[in-house]
Amino acid sequence: MTDRNFDNLLEEWIAHEFLASPTLATQLGADGEHGELDDLSAAAIAARITANRTWHERLESVDEKGLSPAQRVDRAAVMAKIRGQQILESWEAWRRDPTVYLDPCFDGILTLVIHRIFPDDELAAYTESRLRAVRGVLEAGKTNLTPELASPIIVERAAAQCDAAIGYFSETLPGEFSDTRHQESIAEAGRDAAESCRDFGAFLNELRSLARGSYAIGEERYSALLQERELLSYGTEELRKRGRAAFVELDDEMNEVARTIDPTTTNWRPVFEGSSANHPSDFEELRTRYADETEKTRTFLVEHELVSFPDDERCVVEPTPAVLRPILAVASYFSPPAFRPGRLGHFNVPWPPDGSSQQDRDRRLAANSSQSIPTITAHEAYPGHHWHLTWMKATPRRIRHLVHSSYFSEGWALYAEKMMREQGYFSDQTSLLGHLNARIWRAGRIVVDTGLHIGDLSFDEAVKYMHEQVGLPEPVARAEVGRYCQWPTQAPSYLTGSLEIERIREQYFTDQRGDLRAFNDSIAGTGTLPLALAERALIESG
Repeated sequence: MTDRNFDNLLEEWIAHEFLASPTLATQLGADGEHGELDDLSAAAIAARITANRTWHERLESVDEKGLSPAQRVDRAAVMAKIRGQQILESWEAWRRDPTVYLDPCFDGILTLVIHRIFPDDELAAYTESRLRAVRGVLEAGKTNLTPELASPIIVERAAAQCDAAIGYFSETLPGEFSDTRHQESIAEAGRDAAESCRDFGAFLNELRSLARGSYAIGEERYSALLQERELLSYGTEELRKRGRAAFVELDDEMNEVARTIDPTTTNWRPVFEGSSANHPSDFEELRTRYADETEKTRTFLVEHELVSFPDDERCVVEPTPAVLRPILAVASYFSPPAFRPGRLGHFNVPWPPDGSSQQDRDRRLAANSSQSIPTITAHEAYPGHHWHLTWMKATPRRIRHLVHSSYFSEGWALYAEKMMREQGYFSDQTSLLGHLNARIWRAGRIVVDTGLHIGDLSFDEAVKYMHEQVGLPEPVARAEVGRYCQWPTQAPSYLTGSLEIERIREQYFTDQRGDLRAFNDSIAGTGTLPLALAERALIESG
């Protein structure tokens, strides 16, 4: 196969992906059916399984000898992505997890109004059309979901998301439009979508009372995802061993740092908890603090020449969208659409859901204390997600915007935190303790996620571990563990990916291939590939 023929094959696969998932096309800013939502009927899911098998066979039959090094990486990346989907086919998440149906509804509408890549009339038409389509997607969920397979923990998490959507669709969303005509049409369609969510919520309440399935995917699937999708050289047990070793090492270091703050202590946890009392007094002050820290981290990168910057990148700091607040207790980031001009990213400050108790609000503020804000900002903004995802927009390899490994993207963001420490950004012991706490949290995630999905750690035991050992406030720990149950293998990606990037960097320096900025620019520019492929692309780039 010639270079051109192979690139045409990849473009054919991209077009297929956007046809199957209009919400993905919107997320990336590609041409697509932006007024439609994904078809999640049983027949459509069966068709995707067949298509995955066909695409994997077509790519597998390609003779690599006729391909360029970059094309070989792209071929391996797409095959790994498809293989990951195939590993989970027998798990049948579409029969277990209500968010399979809720997420496209929310994401498809959120990305429209957040990125605003269309003129107002067109944006309103697409939004109204997708609001009208919510009913069909949720009806498919009611048909497909089954109590025998659904986990009550995951159903409960989805029910909270469903409740939040009602107010978002019917009350908040119309305010995204300034034209009265648009407000009225969106409000009408939003009421219809909200009614569909109420109906789906009632279904979920019944499903939750009957659900008796498990969230644990099992060690065989877990290891297969690590080795065949993420292309790591080891499986579940080795991953858990590494997580436990990292936890012990970080725990010892944190005790040493804590003693520099309080010489009488023998345990970092009370010192960290005491320092957490120094936090913003309300959430608007929290937003301001994060905005100030975002500018500070960017200035630090410029002054120390640690990365290069695209001309038009910009990061805005704002509250988490209302629909995500019940299920997202930590800071987050929305990247600019890959296939559209512009590099405006959104750093979302954790915001409490409506109706939160004062105790829960106080705990969320404590989780974003003065000692933690610097490292969280480095992770989400500069040089973490925002810098990485705006920098990689320059890659001419379109496929690399569709193949996304959290072991690269989240690994990069945690590596970014450590690099900032190495360069002296955390200038006092309290902020250093906050940085180490963020890292031990990710080590704890490895321990907990593997335990949950192997099946030798219960949900409550996992919450207790994250609260008592890692030091997360109990509501944050509970929300975190719920996410781990729903998203197997993602939680370990942070520390695992960081350690892999640090290993690749060490070899890069040993080979005398360039300085720190050259390494950062080069590997971040490869995209969000599985790290074995990112390393290969880095080596082959010269």
